[in-house]
Amino acid sequence: MNDKQYQKKLTPEQFEVTRRKATERPFTGKYDNFYEEGTYLCICCEETLFSSENKFDAGCGWPSFWATSDPNSIVEHEDLSHGMRRIEVTCSKCDAHLGHVFPDGPNPTGLRYCINSASLNFKKNNSQK
Repeated sequence: MNDKQYQKKLTPEQFEVTRRKATERPFTGKYDNFYEEGTYLCICCEETLFSSENKFDAGCGWPSFWATSDPNSIVEHEDLSHGMRRIEVTCSKCDAHLGHVFPDGPNPTGLRYCINSASLNFKKNNSQK
């Protein structure tokens, strides 16, 4: 897809976050304080990225995960913007900006994937017990 196609598919905020590497304001995203069981997908291409099983409340204002669903679903890049050194996380399938990963998460990985809600879509588990 090109930018014009993404602009038609996404909201203005989703487009700015995923295609222009913007960041949503903390504590405003729909998945920050959201704990239903299911899978988080890339808003641009529907690639499976994270599971609710790996989500935790980091108190940072963005949805946080201690692991990805599949390590091959994301790509990490050095980000030197804003006078900081961070590791940016993008979708491996469509290169959408998702957020950043930090080394201050819980066990077992010690990682905190700090992800913009605007870059995610949620698919609820359909299993019934």
